[in-house]
Amino acid sequence: MMPSKHETIALPVLALLFSATIWGVMWYPLRLFEAQGLGGLWVTFIFFAAATAVGMTLMSAHLGELRKQPWIALGIALASGWTNTSFNLAMLEGNILRMLLLFYLSPLWATLIGRAFMGEHLTSFSILLLVISVLGSLFMLWQPGMMIPWPTDRADWLAIGSGMGFAILNALVRQGQQINIPAKMLASWFGVLLVAGIWIAITGTMWPLADLEVIGAAAAFGAVVIVIATLSVQYGVTHMPVHRSAVILLFELVAGAISAWLLTDEVITAKEWLGGSLIVVAAAISARLHFRSKFCQQIDRAA
Repeated sequence: MMPSKHETIALPVLALLFSATIWGVMWYPLRLFEAQGLGGLWVTFIFFAAATAVGMTLMSAHLGELRKQPWIALGIALASGWTNTSFNLAMLEGNILRMLLLFYLSPLWATLIGRAFMGEHLTSFSILLLVISVLGSLFMLWQPGMMIPWPTDRADWLAIGSGMGFAILNALVRQGQQINIPAKMLASWFGVLLVAGIWIAITGTMWPLADLEVIGAAAAFGAVVIVIATLSVQYGVTHMPVHRSAVILLFELVAGAISAWLLTDEVITAKEWLGGSLIVVAAAISARLHFRSKFCQQIDRAA
């Protein structure tokens, strides 16, 4: 029996909502493992070592695809490695919702990258979104007595840097049209292993004191949850328009906000809510830019 139209639409939406929920509440298992002696770098390494092992078992036949665009594949690996490692550390060190909102400055970086390196035209509409994103970040980063709004600690820098890495990753994935999705997934998982491993070596982070049961649980989490969440987002993005999938993935913020409210005593200030709202609005609208080019051109002509 062929799936109905409603089933065809519903499955990608459910897959994206599931994936967004997983990433939105990822802070919780990260902090649980940290409390059991498994720090951010090592838990990231173990998560993605397990995911890579599963990927190699199921998808190793696709590795040859990486030779079609080797530099793009390397870029995907490094960008994914930086994005995931810095994101996990930010979620451990900073206020959860603040870190998520600063991460979602990624559309700002994506627009600038597209203009600088991919020759994409900046319309008046996209410039407006840049201004909204910048205003949102300024509201969030400003502190009393601060002349220029600036990240206040390492967690802020990690969250912003993770969003930059995510924008670069998306640009490279779009450029790697000759590489199929399984190969890109393998490259991205291996990239996290590489970056987290280098970070561990440079910082001299010692092998964790966690029990073997805790390390085994982290490996199981990576082999199951990380793999399923990645496959879910790949399925959803592949089977529905990019502008819709990008907006649905903003549910990560909702999942993060609700879980933090229920499980922690962290507080988001009024200025952070205001700044975060501007960032979310810009992110949601920018997700539709590619599909509203004609509308943008009309605005340009009227300006």
